[in-house]
Amino acid sequence: MLRRTEMQPNSRIYVAGHRGLVGSALWREFQRTGFENLIGRSHAELDLLDAAAVQRFYAREQPDYVFVAAARVGGILANHTRPAQFIYENLQIQNNLIHGAWQTGVKKLLFLGSSCIYPRLSPQPMKEEHLLTGPLETTNQWYAIAKIAGVKMCQAYRRQYGCDFISVMPTNVYGLRDNFDLDSSHVLPALIRKFHEAKVSGAPSVTCWGTGQPRREFLFGDDLARACVFLMEHYSGEEPINVGYGSDVTIRELAELVGRVIGYEGSIEWDTTKPDGTPRKLLDSSRLFALGWKPRIDLETGVRLTYEDFLSRCTDKPAAKA
Repeated sequence: MLRRTEMQPNSRIYVAGHRGLVGSALWREFQRTGFENLIGRSHAELDLLDAAAVQRFYAREQPDYVFVAAARVGGILANHTRPAQFIYENLQIQNNLIHGAWQTGVKKLLFLGSSCIYPRLSPQPMKEEHLLTGPLETTNQWYAIAKIAGVKMCQAYRRQYGCDFISVMPTNVYGLRDNFDLDSSHVLPALIRKFHEAKVSGAPSVTCWGTGQPRREFLFGDDLARACVFLMEHYSGEEPINVGYGSDVTIRELAELVGRVIGYEGSIEWDTTKPDGTPRKLLDSSRLFALGWKPRIDLETGVRLTYEDFLSRCTDKPAAKA
């Protein structure tokens, strides 16, 4: 369903999670396009797990539009070792933000989900209608269940209260302000850190998890931000809508690309005792593409930009040239 939403330069826009990977990309996109009234709060300023604090925030700030980019996120290891934290915190965060938006009369809300909500063995590429048609991937089911609840919550508030709340399902996102912690990061930033440290130390090889055969799709954070703003202005439907790049690579191909960008000359070894996760995750983004949006940043360019950001924020080395 199409319904033009006119966000004005002076509209009060709240970006929840504005310091994270996706939230900071949204903030940059709004600043780039001339929006003047952005609202952001750090965790120290507003604990999104605290329902009363979130209610007070909404009542005081009265945002017109809300982008829910705040979440507890992480890779396979983090999901596997902290399942209670992942399901509890994500449910609390999104419950407080979505319910508070309804209470305050927010004009429109965009909820950011994840491609991991789809069944582990979903047909490829994954269409929006594949949601809840099969078992989830066990390594991240706790996070996925929370995100599915968020999608359904937006649908429920739309049906019962007429709220214009929409859900966006992005593919694997990477980019500026990514998390490079090896214990909690996703695959692409983890590879960047591994290969960088191996290059600096002169290690003869880098060991990566699994077989390298799973296929993944990757979208640069600034492209996702553009898509979210586009959808906030052009989409108003109950069903979630996918946001992907349109093609995927194997984890082995990704590792080789990261090694090449970083300039690592050693070998790559694969620890097949570690889990691969879902065999393939490629979104069908044809609904979004049909509306007129397409990504701009190819994977190699995105990896180079992300590595520059890693060098500038996480090391004492000067940023490399793209």
